[in-house]
Amino acid sequence: MDVTIKITDREGVVHDVQAPTDMAMNLMEVCKAYELPVEGTCGGMAMCASCQCYVTSSHELPEMGQDEDLMLAEAFHVEDNSRLGCQIPITPELDGLEVTLAPE
Repeated sequence: MDVTIKITDREGVVHDVQAPTDMAMNLMEVCKAYELPVEGTCGGMAMCASCQCYVTSSHELPEMGQDEDLMLAEAFHVEDNSRLGCQIPITPELDGLEVTLAPE
């Protein structure tokens, strides 16, 4: 099953993307698959903040782990709704999720 995720890029352009829930992908990988400007320099290990995004919808997300929490404590442009895309697995519950990519 695919879910639809609304991603606003750094220029303010909204992309409605389809993300499969059966491939163990995360939000960073979906962004990269659609060639959105997400670096994911550390390969999804929560060791860089290049996939930081702001969650703008009211979806229940997995609780933030210690690595993600520590990384966001050191990152720039962090807001109350900041998450690392690599730490958000694509699940059926995320259908309709809305995020905005953080500035570089």
